[in-house]
Amino acid sequence: MAGRLSFANITALAPMVRVGTLPMRLLALDYGADVVYCEELIDIKMAQCRRVENEVLQTVDFVAPDDRVMFRTCEKEKQRVVFQMGTADPDRALAVARLVEKDVAAIDVNMGCPKEYSTKGGMGAALLSDPDKIEAILRKLVSGVSVPVTCKIRILPSLEDTLTLARRIEKTGVAAVAVHGRFKDERPRHPVHCDYIGAVARAVAVPVIANGGSLDLVKTHGDIQAFRAAAGASSVMLARAAMWNPSVFRSAGPLPLHDVMIQYLKYALRYDNHAFNSKYCLCQMLRDKVESALGKRVQAAQNNQELSEAFDLVAVFEETQAALEARRDALQSPERRRDHVIAVDGDVTTMALKFQRREYPPQLTPKMFLLEWSRRQKLEQPTYQTVQRAQDRGFQSTVTVENRKYRSSLWEKSKKFAEQASAVVCLRARGIPESRVGQENGGRPHKRKTEDGRDVGQEKRKKQAGDGERETGGS
Repeated sequence: MAGRLSFANITALAPMVRVGTLPMRLLALDYGADVVYCEELIDIKMAQCRRVENEVLQTVDFVAPDDRVMFRTCEKEKQRVVFQMGTADPDRALAVARLVEKDVAAIDVNMGCPKEYSTKGGMGAALLSDPDKIEAILRKLVSGVSVPVTCKIRILPSLEDTLTLARRIEKTGVAAVAVHGRFKDERPRHPVHCDYIGAVARAVAVPVIANGGSLDLVKTHGDIQAFRAAAGASSVMLARAAMWNPSVFRSAGPLPLHDVMIQYLKYALRYDNHAFNSKYCLCQMLRDKVESALGKRVQAAQNNQELSEAFDLVAVFEETQAALEARRDALQSPERRRDHVIAVDGDVTTMALKFQRREYPPQLTPKMFLLEWSRRQKLEQPTYQTVQRAQDRGFQSTVTVENRKYRSSLWEKSKKFAEQASAVVCLRARGIPESRVGQENGGRPHKRKTEDGRDVGQEKRKKQAGDGERETGGS
């Protein structure tokens, strides 16, 4: 089929848990990777997701019921990103593949990761001992989706068994097989078995992607071709070498690590990557320098602004936030605005919203305003009942006012934010002005002004610049 992704003679960013998120994938493509794999995503979690077109970030997000983004992608990588899933169930695998197939270039099944994250429930390397299930999953996917299907395996203790499995996989109709040249119980410190990879490549007609050479064979771009030749494979997939410095994909040679980290962080800011994921990736790049002054600042950072400060990118952070805010404002214009829907869940009035701290003045929160309003109305003080769910430790709060209950249907990261969200629901459901900044324009925050109309933030920055201080602000 025209336009289908080819796996012959390519260099790929390997799937890596917590590393293969959107910023790292885009960076690898910028530096010369032909194909990029996302981190392994578990079918049970993905099957619960809904597909959301994020107009602000210009991404497609797959969002879990608890409002977490499980997978985020964008147009720039659409023709070259491979979605890797962890699965042990053919029907569930197909459901997930059909959910994402219009937004990715191929589907891959993880059959090689030996860690418990992957092997529990019979996924990952656990599948190697169940070739019937491997065949059932792959045949279901190949016949059920319009994009190429691949898989990633480890070698078996017996070369004969490895070749038998590879041939059986080929017959399912997959477009390629990635082979990590280590046994299930071996780790990166063990030498990669290039002879096994080469034997598989000679035994099947589909492209074989060699994996596992980062530690001892691939340290620079020039080593990639040598690994390809040593393994006798069509293509190469890099994990750790790319994690440590994604510019390993550059044919012109690697870039200074500090420059690479800055480019990574710019992507992380642009696509609103979770700060703790960004911090993890940056620490992996720092490696033995993680205890340096820069490394300590990165480890201490709690949000994207503090990560930006560590790299002297405060101006970039502010510009990026302003651009995203401007896009939000445009999308929230009177013509585009979609008000939150008020619903009733039993005896509780609900709305799907989160507490956004930036929308309120520094000294006023929805809880405080609701309390003051209740006092003026001579009502009893609002009471809050908060619960926490076990699977992700999210919080949800219900506020009672005049014997009527209100809560947000979305879960928050803290008890404090959950209570604030329930207060917002109460205020909005009852039509009480909540003193948000810029509420006169539909609730989106405006720049605060001084009495003579000057921008408060701009005046603050001027003063700090005059004092020789760097603005740090709040997140």
